[in-house]
Amino acid sequence: MTKNPFINSLVASLYISLIASLLFYGPKKVGLESSIIMPIIMISLFTLSAAVMGYLFLYQPIQLYFDGQKKQAINFFLKTVAFFAAVTFIIAVLSFWMY
Repeated sequence: MTKNPFINSLVASLYISLIASLLFYGPKKVGLESSIIMPIIMISLFTLSAAVMGYLFLYQPIQLYFDGQKKQAINFFLKTVAFFAAVTFIIAVLSFWMY
């Protein structure tokens, strides 16, 4: 975990890209397209992703909040969300522009 909200948002975007790639290419490579394993993997992945995103977005703000730096905690969280929204917007614009 870094103390830089921009890096935290980039790590979140990279994590999402990795998971999306695995979900898109993985079943085709392994042949799990219509198997009971796929719903189990999806629910497990959803739970894991919630934990990872919670850590990336909330760990540092919670630390700041409990250290008595409430304004900095809110500011850090909002910056992380804003940077993540900007990265998401850029990726969306690039994907529409490229295709």
